[in-house]
Amino acid sequence: MATIAPEKTVDTVSQLETIKEEIKTKHVELLHLQFVDIEGTLKQVTVTAEQLDDVVEGKTMFDGSSITGFTPINKSDLYLLPDLNSFAVLPWTEEPDYSEARFLCSVTNPDGSLFEGDPRNILKKTIDDAKEKGFSVNVGPELEFFLFEADEKGQPTQQVHDQGGYFEPAPYDLGERVRLEIYKTLKKMGFTIEASHHEVAQGQHEINFKFDDALTTADNATTFKWVVKTVAQQFGLRATFMPKPVFGENGNGMHVNMSLFDEKAGKNAFYDESDSRELSETAYSFIAGLLHHVPSFVAFTNPLVNSYKRLVPGYEAPCYIAWSASNRSALVRIPATRGAGTRVEIRCPDPSANPYYAYASIAAAGIDGVEKSLQAPTETVDDIFSMSDEEREERGIENLPTTLGESIQALKTGEIGKKVLGDYALNEYLSLKQDEWDSYRIAVTEWELDRYQAKF
Repeated sequence: MATIAPEKTVDTVSQLETIKEEIKTKHVELLHLQFVDIEGTLKQVTVTAEQLDDVVEGKTMFDGSSITGFTPINKSDLYLLPDLNSFAVLPWTEEPDYSEARFLCSVTNPDGSLFEGDPRNILKKTIDDAKEKGFSVNVGPELEFFLFEADEKGQPTQQVHDQGGYFEPAPYDLGERVRLEIYKTLKKMGFTIEASHHEVAQGQHEINFKFDDALTTADNATTFKWVVKTVAQQFGLRATFMPKPVFGENGNGMHVNMSLFDEKAGKNAFYDESDSRELSETAYSFIAGLLHHVPSFVAFTNPLVNSYKRLVPGYEAPCYIAWSASNRSALVRIPATRGAGTRVEIRCPDPSANPYYAYASIAAAGIDGVEKSLQAPTETVDDIFSMSDEEREERGIENLPTTLGESIQALKTGEIGKKVLGDYALNEYLSLKQDEWDSYRIAVTEWELDRYQAKF
């Protein structure tokens, strides 16, 4: 990944002038230069607004050896190159004569080339690969989260904020005010919000923002999680995107809606009005690619030990590899909208995922299916959760990996990880996840003590 950072163009100069004017009008004094590590955790370096010109030229240096999965100590110098499209004034910092703003950045090497271990650069590469094949990738995620009460030290408790249920309004939905403030904040930062509601579990919520190209959506997902946590804290609450924070309740999902746009034909590549389901051969092959490769990329879309406690029967989260035009027990389904809105929804991802890795691996898997003209298996219209093991085996419906350990092994032996991340980033990710699994595997839990200590 040796691409050099782009030169200034007439458009970027004009865009920079617009940013400078907003900085002046809003009295912006501090700029937060943000990026993510290999787990998708947001990091930032803060500089003064007077340094804007140097910032835009990618002259802000940081120690890459201190960031999880980046560089060794003997090659630690890395630089931040801001994406001008990501500039936003932070609403919660605004005062009459003061405010702060942020840029999301890509990471570069000292020679200006894109750093191969940066998740944002990895997604860019996947997008570029898709363009070479004539496609642009659009993504619309649905991120769920819980709101918990905080203790006297400000740490999250296991006490959810309300006892509301699916789609219930106030007074049962005590999170309505929090979601409203999140909505206002995101709107000021340039988001288009499409829906906001209470989810199935007590204390669980969902706010949906409009789909966009894959890179913008990954940036938006990163920003969304940051804003949700920030606003929740202003209400004395703690938000979590942990996949399964409450035993016996639905977990947090991040359903990912994805479509391909055919650049040459100028239309949605998944739509074909002549088909009985109004799906194109490209759509069927994309689905086939997802089903074929999902075991080898689920370590990206479901990256935690806790992720696999959500992927169990009985809580709406899919755990069987099948597809359907409408059946929500299937891993992949096709939402009812057709025409320009035709899309494929994969339902296993959760919001703890690094969105850059998740969207890149999903896109790469689906496009591989298109390239190889893979055939989608027979649609599963029946409720998979109610089938016996024998019925699923008879229909050829396999399980997703059931633990992080299994998903790590599938990532090691599969094609998608190396294709998307390359050797360097993949090895760093595998090392991190193997350490996490080993730590969990040897831990002695309260469940074990309660069950075994007195009995044996």
